[in-house]
Amino acid sequence: MKEKADVYEKITTEIIEAIEAGCGKFELPCHTFGVLPTNASNNRRYRGVNTLALWAVASRRGYNTNLWATYQQWHELGAQVRKGEKSATVVFWKFYDEDRESEDDATPEVNEIGHRCFARAYHIFNADQVDGFTVPEMPTLPEARRIQRAEDFFRNTGIRIVEKGARACYDPQADEIHMPPFALFKKADYFYSTLGHESVHATGAASRCNRQLGNRFGSELYAAEELVAELGNAFVSAELQLETEPRTDNAPYLASWLKMFKDDRRAIFTAASKAQQAVDWLLNQQICEQAA
Repeated sequence: MKEKADVYEKITTEIIEAIEAGCGKFELPCHTFGVLPTNASNNRRYRGVNTLALWAVASRRGYNTNLWATYQQWHELGAQVRKGEKSATVVFWKFYDEDRESEDDATPEVNEIGHRCFARAYHIFNADQVDGFTVPEMPTLPEARRIQRAEDFFRNTGIRIVEKGARACYDPQADEIHMPPFALFKKADYFYSTLGHESVHATGAASRCNRQLGNRFGSELYAAEELVAELGNAFVSAELQLETEPRTDNAPYLASWLKMFKDDRRAIFTAASKAQQAVDWLLNQQICEQAA
């Protein structure tokens, strides 16, 4: 039990420190390092709370790459972790009596479909911490293609979007997203990243992810849903290579989020898992649209 508790506490502490460092600018770690962290050995992207944890570490330590791997994986790539470098921690869920692991379970002992599992920590290093490895150049789309991709992405979700008024919000009664007119945003990226936030809210509907947070967050339900939307938007924006703008309307929630994390070391795991589920739903709509 001590090892499990240490995993939760270590990752939560990293995230709390990153949030506290950015409080004056209303920033979460994802606002300062918005490229999805990826394993250098197998090219798999980290998911859920691991994404946020690695963003927090990269932001705090000033890393410039999104590539990570274990000590052994770097060795197999012909690279050497420099002496004295400090690792970052990621967590996977190991299922009892099954030869598999997952990043996607928010509950440590029993996952959502009743399979027993336990947390297993891995210690990884950033490409900035090793010698003998050349970081490949990250491809970037031209702005016009990038914006068109974002336009297609949100249209493919099938969620109704109405441009009117001066406030972005999701209306659960009408099941539609209201957005201020495109021309009111300083950058196209800010329009689509705001739309990403509201789209994550929309995934909470019963017909989509049917997101239930009340059992865990109780009176903090509204703040928790805002956190899920902000994390989910960060994941989507990183996927679409969109620049995000720290939301000043997060200011009232920052204190609630920090208190939530300090009181319950598993809270960030649940929020990040729900955010990842929302993003997976949005991504799956792209596959469905392409197959249609």
